[in-house]
Amino acid sequence: MSFARVRALVVVGVLAVAAVVFVVVTLFRDTQRGSTGGGCPPGAPLADIRLPNDPAVVKIKVYNGTTKADLAEQVTNEFANRRFVVDKPGKSKTKVEGVAEIRYGPDTVGKAQLLNAYFLAQSTMVYNAKRKGDVVDIIIGDKFQALATTTEVNQSLGAEGEPTLPPGACLKPVTETTEPDTE
Repeated sequence: MSFARVRALVVVGVLAVAAVVFVVVTLFRDTQRGSTGGGCPPGAPLADIRLPNDPAVVKIKVYNGTTKADLAEQVTNEFANRRFVVDKPGKSKTKVEGVAEIRYGPDTVGKAQLLNAYFLAQSTMVYNAKRKGDVVDIIIGDKFQALATTTEVNQSLGAEGEPTLPPGACLKPVTETTEPDTE
């Protein structure tokens, strides 16, 4: 064997050993291994910040926060036509002057951000850490005109970025996928 071949085999061997060492060190020093994080205080709500891939996993209830008749029913029908799971619309006791108010809890953080995109991020987001369940409430306000188109929703989601963890909440550990596969 020539000296050049021996030298090439030594270099390849050293690179392979360095790669194995790098991978092992990276795996053992991974700071994201515990998905809830080490600093999660006891009793803190676990928030699901994943954006849903399919509107069929998002449950909503629309309330009319205006004096316009049948507005909640119209918006509920529009969301139903876009494949959201909708409850019977209701009348809100509080009036909303803006476009809409989205009320959600720890289990629906990502879903609420998706719904916010349908109002082009002009709705008021109201987080309640004690809220339980998987239904997001939407109170339609006086400045509401129409839901965004699919293109506008995608642009709004891109501009907003990933959902953020609400204050005082910890990241909910991701287990098996609970959403239907859309592929």
